Amino acid sequence: MLRRATLLALTFAAAVLRGDESVSIAAAANFVHALDALNAEFKKSAPDATATSATGASGSLVAQIKNGAPFDLFLSADLDYPRALVAAGLADEKSLATFATGRLVLWTTRPSLELKSVTAVVRDPTVKKIAVANLDTAPYGRAARQALEQLGVWSDAQPKLVVGENISQTAQFVATGNADIGFVALSLVLAPNLPERGRWLVVPADLHAPLAHGAVLTVRGATNPAARRYLEFLRGAAARKVLEGFGYGVPPSP
Repeated sequence: MLRRATLLALTFAAAVLRGDESVSIAAAANFVHALDALNAEFKKSAPDATATSATGASGSLVAQIKNGAPFDLFLSADLDYPRALVAAGLADEKSLATFATGRLVLWTTRPSLELKSVTAVVRDPTVKKIAVANLDTAPYGRAARQALEQLGVWSDAQPKLVVGENISQTAQFVATGNADIGFVALSLVLAPNLPERGRWLVVPADLHAPLAHGAVLTVRGATNPAARRYLEFLRGAAARKVLEGFGYGVPPSP
């Protein structure tokens, strides 16, 4: 308890020194485009505060935070990783909340490829490479594997897999033609820089565990008023509109 109290005191002192005008966000890679829009809206509601962000696979970001990376707020593509930070004494349990739900899609930029069903596409002999996110550290990668297993085509898919470090890199494999298809986040194919590019098939949500996205303040962020303002902003109408525009489900208004 003494060690934790000391840590809180040190982070509070650091917050005072930095002026509490900035919030550093670690976000799952599926938020790479939505986060720009969210930060812009946050700036409108809090013009005196600055939001900076880094994206990556949720598991990789947790490892960075455990190794001392100075993030105030963690936006994960699941709830397990934020809970792991809480269990390690590195995040504020009371701040943990689900703020969005993601959707997994099968995406291709090949105009001739028919998207009849996930099973048909995976077994299509012309499909040589299937992109997925890291099966260990990326929740969307785990969801893709679960869906393939539920459909009974995991063994068909395995020899074709091209694994991205995170879901953003996975989408790049498809966008550049280095993969015929890919299991990616709906939010990425709805990004403004990909207007009507390619086609996608929404993977039925009952084929994988829910992609409930959790937000949590780190111990550092718990003493930062700007971080708390951002967390509150995520629950507001402006943030909800942005998230819905990128294909996310949002919890009912408080």
